[in-house]
Amino acid sequence: MWLWQGWLAAGKMHILGGAPGTGKTTIAMALAATVSVGRRWPDGMRAPLGNVVIWTGEDDPRDTLVPRLALSGADLSRVYFITDVREGNERRSFDPARDMDKLTRKLIEIGDVRLLIVDPIVSVVVGDSHKNAEVRRGLQPLVDLAASMRCALLGITHLTKGTAGRDPVERLTGSLAFGALARVVMMAAKYQEEDEHGRTVRVFLRAKSNIGPDDGGFEYDLHQGEMKSHPGIVASSVLWGNAVEGTARELLATADTAADDGEGGTSADAKRFLSDLLADGPLPVNQVKADANGAGYSWPTIRRAQKALGIKSSKSGLKGPWKWALPSKRIQQPEGAQQNAEGAQQNIVSTFGNREHLRDDSDQNDRGDSDYAEVEV
Repeated sequence: MWLWQGWLAAGKMHILGGAPGTGKTTIAMALAATVSVGRRWPDGMRAPLGNVVIWTGEDDPRDTLVPRLALSGADLSRVYFITDVREGNERRSFDPARDMDKLTRKLIEIGDVRLLIVDPIVSVVVGDSHKNAEVRRGLQPLVDLAASMRCALLGITHLTKGTAGRDPVERLTGSLAFGALARVVMMAAKYQEEDEHGRTVRVFLRAKSNIGPDDGGFEYDLHQGEMKSHPGIVASSVLWGNAVEGTARELLATADTAADDGEGGTSADAKRFLSDLLADGPLPVNQVKADANGAGYSWPTIRRAQKALGIKSSKSGLKGPWKWALPSKRIQQPEGAQQNAEGAQQNIVSTFGNREHLRDDSDQNDRGDSDYAEVEV
């Protein structure tokens, strides 16, 4: 059974890889939104309606992922975030490497789970993620869980620096076992050239499939929008474009994957790099610095690009990190975004003993997260 014919199969493991700034997580949220409302996929096929469970070790659900889901038209009552584990009177963060039994029980309790997203998938592995045996040992319980629950498992990962031109599956970070265990491997990338409107051309590609076609994909664009009901909260969403033909290796040959840029980089390159990196929303300056270094840009070049783009620095609270964000602007919601948000709930599973409901009472045009509150039942 397919959630999306040729792309997402029930009970199977999938990998979505890409360089920083390609919008991997935003794409994953778009896929989650589609399942949560039973909307049509980019090729026109309709998704089966179902629940989505997400675990992320990289993004905060409230200020990052929920706004993205809302702008993508998700039914938030069907989206569940795994956050904490309760052990007696103590709480700790969910650890996918040791809490698989608890996750299994929670998925059974939620019911009708069609899609399980793990970001990053490497977090499941205890030990060296570059060793095949340890990766297989770490991933197998999650693969078995997806098979038993008949839900599609989607793991998100980065690409290894300096691997341009190699087989796309070999470019995934870590052991080759990540790509070997996945039935379908997808890639997100961006072309070096711009289209006739001056926009960066991005492509979502199928790089491997053991159960169907292993080529082709779709163009997409990343748009930032400010939540109408919550001014100041900016999120990104995906707008799907035309279908593309060819193998991932052929299509990636002309794509700019950011992490493989040459040393130094021009001012124009740096501005494009920063724009793409921050397209998904604000990032800590330390992360920007690390990603820029990995992409071969000097910090003075990045600072000049920051000034040219009007990127602002902000700090949350006394102890919060400094973050960079692109200037806010209003962008229309993606076509097909759902407007029936009245009474929608976001479910954050913050303990495996209780389900917590985070309710949004905003207007029906979008569903921001600033009105959400955690409530134990």
